[in-house]
Amino acid sequence: MSPPPTQRADLLLKGGHVIDPANGIDAVMDIAIIGQHIAAVGAAASAMPARKTLDATGAIISPGFIDMHVHCYEWVTNFGVPADAAGIHSGATTIVDQGSSGAWTVGGFKAFIADPAKTDVRAFVSINVAGALQGGMEGTTLHNPKMVDFASFAHIAETYPQLVRGIKCHGESGGFSHWGTEVLGRAAETGKALGLPLYIHTGELFPVDEANRPTPSAVMGQVVPFLKPGDVLAHVYSSMPDGIMSVNESVPAWLHEARAQGVLFDLGHGINLSFAIARKMLEAGIMPDTLGSDVHGDFCSYHDFTILDYSLIGGFNKMLGLGIPMVDAIRALTATPARVLADPSIGHLSVGARANITLLREVEGSWTFIDCRRERLTVPRRILPDAVIMNGEIITPDCGLLSDVMSPNERPRGITRGLSLGAAAIGLAAQ
Repeated sequence: MSPPPTQRADLLLKGGHVIDPANGIDAVMDIAIIGQHIAAVGAAASAMPARKTLDATGAIISPGFIDMHVHCYEWVTNFGVPADAAGIHSGATTIVDQGSSGAWTVGGFKAFIADPAKTDVRAFVSINVAGALQGGMEGTTLHNPKMVDFASFAHIAETYPQLVRGIKCHGESGGFSHWGTEVLGRAAETGKALGLPLYIHTGELFPVDEANRPTPSAVMGQVVPFLKPGDVLAHVYSSMPDGIMSVNESVPAWLHEARAQGVLFDLGHGINLSFAIARKMLEAGIMPDTLGSDVHGDFCSYHDFTILDYSLIGGFNKMLGLGIPMVDAIRALTATPARVLADPSIGHLSVGARANITLLREVEGSWTFIDCRRERLTVPRRILPDAVIMNGEIITPDCGLLSDVMSPNERPRGITRGLSLGAAAIGLAAQ
């Protein structure tokens, strides 16, 4: 439906290649924004007068990227990165902190991290009441059954419904060696009672009681019975022996069964991504449903990001390099995570949606990525963020955490600085 003739857009994105999987759009078209929302798309947008016009010729325009897995409880956890560094300055408009806060600490997370950030920050709150104060090193202190309290979690879920979108828990050798599946079981009960999805870490993390170390290939078999449709298993291409693929040469049957029942799988890139495992999974038709980055600082230091050699955009490019089609990769960064968050206002570019947009440019020339096993993946081109639009506001990312996919002299190159985007010159002109 065309807007009234007298209506004027605040911003018109003109001539960009729009990829909006939720709406089946993969074409060059215009987008008009009024205030904080999408006002028109396609011919209706082209017909609108606009106060400002952005010539996006040569750009890829996507709904704002959603990173389903970050750690951004900065200064409270030793490994938390700044929220906007993981969000708008890495090409994402929405990020989801996974388990850095617990029921007793999420109020501080909201007040000091989520509320001040320009990025839309959400949380899957840890099933333990304290969160993740110190990396994986204090797992036996923080993540034991005595630290689980249903009433506390129910209270914060009711108090902060926009922020608290799910439950973070773990299915790995360390926790199972100490307490079996008790903590995971209580997380599953909480999720069912409150109607919230679980996000389950896989792959050894906490210190293991060696006398009770579970057989690696048996760990996921203990996790699966607790899953419900909509729950998310993290680190789908992990190299850890007790992870999703485990030590199998082929994709285990339980994985196909879980997918058929509505369980989702997040890339959860992190430090254990294996190209070899990814190829085996992809050959069996197992693509990640979401592309969370698991961006965090050094677990063994304090506020140290110098070892961070992966990112949301880097993971996106790796998945493209492994053969995942662009539309499917963008779906995993937009429509599907929005569905997990149960937020119909994001993840698409429909009229009335929040004007949260990621603008990308294609850069020709080979680039080599390295996985956790030092295997190399060379790609002929990269897709990089040039700008985000956050609730209608154009922001140039500083790309400070994107060293894995950008050289220093490529950061920043945002369109709001009048630099090139793909093959075309970009300008922002008032009309």
